[in-house]
Amino acid sequence: MPGQVGPIGNEQDGLLAYLTQMRYVIKLTAHGLTPEQLRAAPSASPLSVGGLIKHCASTEENWIGQVRGAEQKPDFATYQKNFALADGETVEELFARYDRAAAETEQTVAEFGLDHRIPVDHSVPWNRPDLDHFTVRWILLHLIQETARHAGHADIIRESVDGATAYPLMAAAEGWPETPWLKPWKKES
Repeated sequence: MPGQVGPIGNEQDGLLAYLTQMRYVIKLTAHGLTPEQLRAAPSASPLSVGGLIKHCASTEENWIGQVRGAEQKPDFATYQKNFALADGETVEELFARYDRAAAETEQTVAEFGLDHRIPVDHSVPWNRPDLDHFTVRWILLHLIQETARHAGHADIIRESVDGATAYPLMAAAEGWPETPWLKPWKKES
């Protein structure tokens, strides 16, 4: 996938394209990492590349579940677990989960459209008290924001793990040729 979203035909396609791009760039932060590096938390926080990707998949599942009418029961312990990979959990399993969430999002948006309303859960403090509903449009924008925010966190963590940065990782993952100003990332021996 190129580093930029392609032409946009309409609002719905644009929102889904930007969400797809943000999923892609956060997944790229895991490119070439060992299982230990995927779990590494090299900063003052417990955040890891794998944990951030898992959190984004979980967040998307939860929001799209709300669109589909699934009952939401906020649970802090589960929320915290979704920021860390379980023992034995692999990057392949993590990506498969995220890909299933992406497919569910695409299907849900196609079925419900952008203007479908979802009641706001006022039992949690982060939801605005002056809103009585979200729309699918709002949820897609929120998922883009959330995923982009955590992609930035994952970029910093990845750089702390082995020095790799976004475009050299993308160049390596996609087989871009080396240029005088961009060298694809290579795993250190």
